[in-house]
Amino acid sequence: LARVGDDAHGRLLLDSLRAAGVDPAGVLAGGAPTGVALITVDPSGDNSIVVSPGANGRLAPDDVRAAAPLVGSARVVSAQLEIPLESVVEAVRHLAPDSRFVLNPSPPRPLPQELLDACDPLIVNEHEAKVILGGDGAGDAPEDWARALLARGPRSVVVTLGGEGALVASAQGVSRVPSVRVEAVDTTGAGDAFTAALAWRLGAGA
Repeated sequence: LARVGDDAHGRLLLDSLRAAGVDPAGVLAGGAPTGVALITVDPSGDNSIVVSPGANGRLAPDDVRAAAPLVGSARVVSAQLEIPLESVVEAVRHLAPDSRFVLNPSPPRPLPQELLDACDPLIVNEHEAKVILGGDGAGDAPEDWARALLARGPRSVVVTLGGEGALVASAQGVSRVPSVRVEAVDTTGAGDAFTAALAWRLGAGA
């Protein structure tokens, strides 16, 4: 569920989805030009990103309500904050009772309680964790951030740690999962790929 512009970039994105075997039935077109992300990568592989949301920034709660059957039929609903926050909140109101809601709050901002309570899991990196926690003195260790975020309402929390892997926190405790060692050339999309893979595995019954 997204919005692209009625332009060449939007058509390219829709064609790319179809070529990858993804049904774009939930993708709306028009309202603004297709969004653009400008990315620079430093020699270590880390990136800096400037985003112009374009049409995706105009995905409105009414659009989500119109797509309620699509949202309600999903085993897993994954979202980020590159669409309006109120549209993400609207999505959780249409979840099936037995579905999982996966949220990567990027770009980060304070989250309403209704959204926090729906997350299973909330997936954050260090920067996102600190923005959401604010200055509540959660501590300096990733385990501290995970526990503090879990106390805010999510049923589970995942903290990604780059080359050090990830932390998983739930009512059963906190555990570390190591990452595969690679030589990073470009980290663009790493968090998106992680979130997508986790959401897919949850949908497959993991």
